[in-house]
Amino acid sequence: MGITQELTTYCHELKFRQLPEEVVDRVKYLFLDFIGVACRGSQEDSSKSIYRFIREMNGRKCGGAVIGTRERAPFIYAALANGVSSHAIEMDDVNNEASLHPGVVVFPSALAMSEWMGATGKQLIEAVVLGYEVMVRLGKGLGAQNSYQRGFHPTGTCGSFGSSATASKLLGLGKKGMLNALGIAGSQAAGSMEYLAQGAWTKRFHPGWAALSGMVAALLAQKGFRGPSSIIEGRDGFLHAYSNGADSSRVLEGLGSGFEILRTSVKPYGCCRYMQPPIDAILKMVKDNDLQPEEVEKIKVGILRAGAHLIAEPLEEKYRPQSIVDAQFSMPFGAAVAVLYRRAGLREFCLSKIRSEEVKQMMRRVECEVDPDLEKTFPKQWGATAEILTKDGKNYSTKVEFCRGDPENPLSWEEMIEKFRDLSGHFLTKERQSKIVNEVRRLEEIKDLRKLSPTLLKNR
Repeated sequence: MGITQELTTYCHELKFRQLPEEVVDRVKYLFLDFIGVACRGSQEDSSKSIYRFIREMNGRKCGGAVIGTRERAPFIYAALANGVSSHAIEMDDVNNEASLHPGVVVFPSALAMSEWMGATGKQLIEAVVLGYEVMVRLGKGLGAQNSYQRGFHPTGTCGSFGSSATASKLLGLGKKGMLNALGIAGSQAAGSMEYLAQGAWTKRFHPGWAALSGMVAALLAQKGFRGPSSIIEGRDGFLHAYSNGADSSRVLEGLGSGFEILRTSVKPYGCCRYMQPPIDAILKMVKDNDLQPEEVEKIKVGILRAGAHLIAEPLEEKYRPQSIVDAQFSMPFGAAVAVLYRRAGLREFCLSKIRSEEVKQMMRRVECEVDPDLEKTFPKQWGATAEILTKDGKNYSTKVEFCRGDPENPLSWEEMIEKFRDLSGHFLTKERQSKIVNEVRRLEEIKDLRKLSPTLLKNR
């Protein structure tokens, strides 16, 4: 039996009753995170352009909830919209080993399909776990650095498979149907890294399109459309086509002995995941030693090789971000705002800060270099080092092994709820926020998820 067939068998056979309590709790925790980032991301210009497109495609104004707005859309377009908005602010979850963002693909697909089918909370949880499992395992098989070198964003490429597994489970497809859905998804895998060249919006598009394409794959399979049963491991299959150094053994390694969703991190800062550990290190030094911006002479940051071309190369361009997307992928910018404002949230990753002369001056004091020692524990551990030299000759340094939000250094439920309230406060009343929190925390008890969706719409 090939890799694709074994993965399909696992997905077909997994049942909610087999899920440990901590896995169920993690789905709810990440679901709340997704709702928060989608809500806040709905206000980005990139999201609004998607909504304009959907309005032209939707004459009946019905279907799935577009989170953070007053709109509904045909279910596959609701998944597209929520995938785009939830990735827009760079605060969504990420799996370190696979270097991809599973939540912004899997949850849009799961929510839209659950609304469509009138699924239960237990069915959604079951499908979400499988979506994370498939997407992350394929990302590990590709190898993040290999994927980047080929110019592919693994969230987009692996995402189509994750969404198809999620949608197939909620549709109740048999093993043959699931296998066909994965095969069809493989011909829709897409996601170019060229967004880095001009700070374009296409990275935000990747998870939304992956969510939509995975649903299309499952729906086509339901109607009898056939896909290749060796799409992952075949001679011209996914691993061969999207990586120069894929390790097929990683896809099934430990399958059934644990759950990838438990190894997924959340983000406290509004930027690329590779920037989060260095920012953690800088904030720790600044706060612990009460360092003031005017005292800082130089900031040296040790980063991972896999992320260098994303956040530090070409360095001269990273010193001169022109857009919010540019800033989200500029280590000098992230380091500068952390020193200046002791924060690195959405309020810092904005145009006014990009145009600020004090930010520009501080960025020029930032040096980035790949730290070989960090590679020894990568990708299981995404570490960083940072050093601050002051004008009076003092030297402060620290190393972060596990960033805030990593499974080894998690945000508590209370901190996650605070993040959700902060992101959604402009769109939802406190009463609506509390209702969403309560409904998410009892997700497995919900009998029909169509009753949840109205709470996700903007009420002011």
